[in-house]
Amino acid sequence: MFPIRDNVPARRAPFVTYALITANVLVFLLQSGLPREMLEQIAYLFGVVPARILQPVWAYRVGFPPGAPMTLITSMFLHGSWFHLISNMWAMWLFGDNVEDRLGHFRYTVFYFLCGIGAMLTHVFLNPTSTVPAVGASGAIAGVMGAYFIFFPFARMIVVFPVLFYPMFFELPAVLYLGLWFFSQIVGGTASLAIGTQRGGGIAFWAHVGGFFSGMFLSRAFCCNPRGRHRPYWERDEYFPW
Repeated sequence: MFPIRDNVPARRAPFVTYALITANVLVFLLQSGLPREMLEQIAYLFGVVPARILQPVWAYRVGFPPGAPMTLITSMFLHGSWFHLISNMWAMWLFGDNVEDRLGHFRYTVFYFLCGIGAMLTHVFLNPTSTVPAVGASGAIAGVMGAYFIFFPFARMIVVFPVLFYPMFFELPAVLYLGLWFFSQIVGGTASLAIGTQRGGGIAFWAHVGGFFSGMFLSRAFCCNPRGRHRPYWERDEYFPW
């Protein structure tokens, strides 16, 4: 299933979401003109390599420079293909505006990066010996989806699902769509552990799981007004809209 749109309007312009999408696209455009060998070097230097973080002595011996913790952030702006970039940016566009609207620009910025860090740390600790770099904004975006799951469970999602090569459109509550998506990440992550990270299909499923959990947990802490009182989780027009 691929989400097309939701029915929750943003009440203010999501400037941070726009800025994050622009930054990711610009970085990818800069990457696209580089030779393959240089792209691999960038992935290893700025992507998250679990063994580099957990085994600093090994990393030094094989020639990695210092600064492994910073890759938890720099990896969020690297993508391996146009499909990787577009699918991530579409999800950020779809879910990010409403979550930013609920949290506010500054808190949303901090929230986004903390979710991304939580996602990558989950990947690192579940794949401690992996020497394959993990890149992409999907872990942080999974955190945004986790917050959406908490804030807007009764929103309606329009999704497309191919049936015998024909696109079929369905309307689902956000809680069901996101629940199914999260379950698929659990299944994929369990399978990747069974067959080994090196052959796991290139998707950091556990980063998605860690990001989603981070978003669910942090959303409650970040969703409060300037006086410190928590804002209601649902606006008046979000109660059981069906």
